[in-house]
Amino acid sequence: MLIINADDWGRDSLTTDRIFECHQRGALSSVSAMVFMEDSQRAAEVAREQGIETGLHLNFTTPFFAPRHSPVLLEHQEKVSRYLLRRRSNQTIFHPGLAGSFEYLVAAQLDEFRRIYGTGPKRLDGHHHMHLCANVLLQRLLPRGTIVRRSFSFERNEKNLFNRLYRKLVDRKLAHRHRLVDLFFSLPPFKPPSRLQRIFSWASQFIVEIETHPINPQEYSYLAGGEILGDLSSVPIECSWPCIRKK
Repeated sequence: MLIINADDWGRDSLTTDRIFECHQRGALSSVSAMVFMEDSQRAAEVAREQGIETGLHLNFTTPFFAPRHSPVLLEHQEKVSRYLLRRRSNQTIFHPGLAGSFEYLVAAQLDEFRRIYGTGPKRLDGHHHMHLCANVLLQRLLPRGTIVRRSFSFERNEKNLFNRLYRKLVDRKLAHRHRLVDLFFSLPPFKPPSRLQRIFSWASQFIVEIETHPINPQEYSYLAGGEILGDLSSVPIECSWPCIRKK
């Protein structure tokens, strides 16, 4: 089955509105919500009213909407963000001095999601995929048994051997505590056209998740304009997340 998920729900009003339009046109299965952001509260109200399937989009790197939140929350995020964005390799290195900050940020976002959505998230992923950073994984900060977004899937020779091996280790670590889809891709690049056709065809045999960002003009046009529906043939977009068993 094919799951099309839009990230950054609630980041700001334009992002929320574009995602909502794509969802209403039948081009999305679900959304991943940011909390403590400019439009988080309204987005939660819309999701609850419309029955939109919503997971938590953990955020360590984009500043929270400061006026509403405590200096302690912002201080923890600033420290973690500075570390993760300093060098790309930092996300693969456990930082013992930031263990408390990572724990605080994950717990705070889980609590806020429960507050505004009325229930805990059954599915988690991360802004800039930082939910897969070493501190989050090694500290086991994500609730056991939840569906967690895996590493990107790549075809043979698309990435170097070390990159593929590292991603395989991350996914193996995730699979001990969480439920994963079979394959995960981003919507872009759109060229060559055969790339998306191959991904769509794999959904006839596997559970495939595709990550989208409708705030990006090309992705928004492809989703809201209905082109994606025309490109699909035998595998329809799943209207909600299925029951995924633990690997």
